[in-house]
Amino acid sequence: MKQRYYVCIRYLPAQADCSLLAGRCISQMHKFMINNKQVMNQIGVSFPSWRVDSIGNTIAFVSEDKELLIGLSFQPYFSVMKEEELFELSAVSEAPEGAAEVRFVRNQAIGKSFIGSKKRRMKRSMVRAELAGVESLPVADEDREVEHFHRIPISSGSSRQDFILHVQKERVGERVRASFNSYGFATNQDKRGTVPDIHF
Repeated sequence: MKQRYYVCIRYLPAQADCSLLAGRCISQMHKFMINNKQVMNQIGVSFPSWRVDSIGNTIAFVSEDKELLIGLSFQPYFSVMKEEELFELSAVSEAPEGAAEVRFVRNQAIGKSFIGSKKRRMKRSMVRAELAGVESLPVADEDREVEHFHRIPISSGSSRQDFILHVQKERVGERVRASFNSYGFATNQDKRGTVPDIHF
């Protein structure tokens, strides 16, 4: 497989809301990919400082395309945050050979476990039953066991809606080709790309 590259962003404020800043960085990468459709799904997200209690104060973007990462690193948001001394951006560098492989997965099933989501789905079920002329009271009988995850708040540019990305880290035995969703994550089904487990 091809050589991979990464660019790393470190959040400098000591009391930074790391999840919020990760969401803003991911939003910038998402916009960058939407505007460069030929490279859609070729950038993966990594969290070099991921811990159980925190997503960490760094985010890395990984790709086989070095020029793509250079273009991403020059996006206005990153330049402003660097000028304001809120972010430290690394140069685009070669990913270390022989690093363990990990997968950061956006797990949408986690969101379905929360009460707000259950209420919305029950309400839709009741509307469908009413339209079908069936009398029905939906039952929220879902017990889900969920592995550790972090929450990343995101704002959608197109719908102007705020939502949460529920992200889990999986250790993987071997590298899987770059295949990520438009937010840079693997999914539970079709997008299963991996990134090197980078540490600083």
